[in-house]
Amino acid sequence: MALVMFTPLRVLVPGYPTNAMRQQIRTNIILLDSLEHEINLRDKYIYTVNAIVSGREPELTEVKTGDKSANYENITFTRSEQDSFLRKHVEEEERFNFVMRSPSMSSSEDIFISKIHFFKPVEGVVSSRFNLNNRHFGIDIVAAPGEVVKSIYDGTVTMSEWTLETGYVIQIQHPANIISVYKHNASRLKKQGDRVKAGDAIAYVGNSGELTTGPHLHLEIWQNGVPVNPEDYIVF
Repeated sequence: MALVMFTPLRVLVPGYPTNAMRQQIRTNIILLDSLEHEINLRDKYIYTVNAIVSGREPELTEVKTGDKSANYENITFTRSEQDSFLRKHVEEEERFNFVMRSPSMSSSEDIFISKIHFFKPVEGVVSSRFNLNNRHFGIDIVAAPGEVVKSIYDGTVTMSEWTLETGYVIQIQHPANIISVYKHNASRLKKQGDRVKAGDAIAYVGNSGELTTGPHLHLEIWQNGVPVNPEDYIVF
């Protein structure tokens, strides 16, 4: 019995897993763990989007930037001749390219928001600024009633509805998990599912909804479920 159990002969025992089967089991466990992690991220993202469009306060997620206590001073990197040639070739090709990609791109493709050229949504004066402490996740831009509201970037309209608090609302999904939201419009020019380009007219400035004191546009920009200050990326 010991000869069978503690030597390669054990694979001859009916029901005993082979090396290939054990490797497949380990692989399946890793894949299952990764799938569970991705499902949790998706659920948090859907919850945040739902909270934004319904006027509720979303649950903000802290963005982790890594272990600050780790010591990386002794790490050295070397660059091969082939790597240097490839880097130079790619830099030359991307030299004059704007970072503009299809809204259907994979969410795994990362675009730094600071590299995107956003379009000014409306001509006006910022009357109320971005303030996380006051739960004001966007900015208010006072403009003339009926002024055209434009999309800040290429994307797909994922919401074009009426809400009691914010009136006529349009929400656009952009590449790199960026969402822009336009509230208190007088009327809408786009419906859910429409594809838009940066600068396309999507609505008219209005005073709709309960949470408004005059004609203005409330603009919000979110990336990966976290609100960002529009004034950091758009000159008003």
